[in-house]
Amino acid sequence: MTVNQPTTDQSAEAPAVADERADLLVVLARHREFLRLTTRDLTDEQAGLRTTVSELCLGGLIKHVAAAERSWVDFILEGPSSRPDFNDMTPEDWARRADEFKMLPGETLAGVLDAYAEVARRTEEVVAGLPDLNASWPLPKAPWFEGQPEWSARRVLLHILAETSQHAGHADIIREALDGAKTMG
Repeated sequence: MTVNQPTTDQSAEAPAVADERADLLVVLARHREFLRLTTRDLTDEQAGLRTTVSELCLGGLIKHVAAAERSWVDFILEGPSSRPDFNDMTPEDWARRADEFKMLPGETLAGVLDAYAEVARRTEEVVAGLPDLNASWPLPKAPWFEGQPEWSARRVLLHILAETSQHAGHADIIREALDGAKTMG
């Protein structure tokens, strides 16, 4: 089945807030759109293909970005108890994490995109409801967080934006290697 991607993402519309949160959400929506556009007119099979030496595929990248955004929004709401202590992850935990980067049997591109849209809606609702972006939580234990004792909601949103942008670039390379299509240009 080929999934046609709309040229605009409804989440790119102005959020219900009109301050710094609105600016962050508009920019995040734009980068989500870049990521989603890499899947336009693809079949489920094409969305699961690896086109580079890495394990990455377009459907898997979107699954990963959605899972990361969901997890970080949980962190904004609940703090470090919402995220794993990476030092305590089991082999099964790591296997589940690796599956975030793949299209698994039975998964469809439409389903992955719908799940990502739901994550985006939830993020926008949570951010619109925050009293401010300064509330901070201690970070979970992980080697890549050393020296960073806590992150504010603002820092988490900036991280989600950076993660989305970085993976949109990865997706562009994968799509171009797949069939020559580009997100821009």
